[in-house]
Amino acid sequence: MATHGFQQGGATGVSLPDAVPIDLAHLSRLSWELGSRVVDDDDATLHSEWEQSGRSWLLSIFRVTTNTVVLRVRTPVGRQRFYGAAQLDLESVLPSLESAPRWHRLE
Repeated sequence: MATHGFQQGGATGVSLPDAVPIDLAHLSRLSWELGSRVVDDDDATLHSEWEQSGRSWLLSIFRVTTNTVVLRVRTPVGRQRFYGAAQLDLESVLPSLESAPRWHRLE
């Protein structure tokens, strides 16, 4: 019999890689193709870029609509992962990113 919804022991929610010092409760993973198109769109504006000490990880945050942001995470080996989140959720975790000792904002 088919069931709908979440089941015990099912897949967990989407989260950013452990190296990124923020945790967004409602996060969506985007495919590379969709994420690339969204951030390359003329309507997307760069909100901020953050780098981990030693240039291992790079986090770029783009405003794509009034209420939506896309986060692009570049891994140490150069792979890019994309995540969608609410602007309001991002604003609540930005202080954690700003105070993270191993991360700094790029100019």
